[in-house]
Amino acid sequence: MIYKEWIKTRWFYLVCILVTFSLCGYEILNINRLVSLKGAAHLWEVAMFRDAIFIDLLRYVPLLVGIVAAVVQFVPELVQKRLKLTMHLPQGYVRSISEMLAFGFVALLAIFCGNLVMLIVGLNSVFAGEIVSHIILTAVPWYLAGLFAYELVAWICLEPVWRRRILDILIAVACLRIFYMSPLPEAYNSMLPWLGVVVVIGLALPLTSVVRFKEGRE
Repeated sequence: MIYKEWIKTRWFYLVCILVTFSLCGYEILNINRLVSLKGAAHLWEVAMFRDAIFIDLLRYVPLLVGIVAAVVQFVPELVQKRLKLTMHLPQGYVRSISEMLAFGFVALLAIFCGNLVMLIVGLNSVFAGEIVSHIILTAVPWYLAGLFAYELVAWICLEPVWRRRILDILIAVACLRIFYMSPLPEAYNSMLPWLGVVVVIGLALPLTSVVRFKEGRE
């Protein structure tokens, strides 16, 4: 099952790696360009007194990646009617779908963690650890939103009833809005553990749609 998912999505994830790491590299190069133009002291001052985080370009990138990842992985299962075949594999259908979800989730998690590591390394060459921590903690909710978006869109794609799908879309938009309610840096620090718990629990949502599909809901 894992190999099947890799064959189906490998080009998408390779593009994701190229695009997301390129954007992170662009932000780091842009910061270094500002250092060469205005000096590191000026950037430190802007970071400390104006709450600038310098990586605003990345705000919605994880969200878009998570959404597209779920569409690429699960829409073909429905369009090509492969989901019905999955239901009749020798192993249980819950296990099969769980393995598919685990593949996508781990792939995204690896890419997002790689992005954050790249940012940390790049920012450390310019800023003190406190400022780097300030920037990264501001970005972490964006990446959690990307993971949660993947789960929510998988939940919507696997839902067999169109009317229920519309309701799920509205719920998904409201839930994802929570991750972007405050533009202030580090506004979500106290909520990060809870957001992490929500993301973990969210893995169960697509399974509820699969159960409804198995029951023949229309």
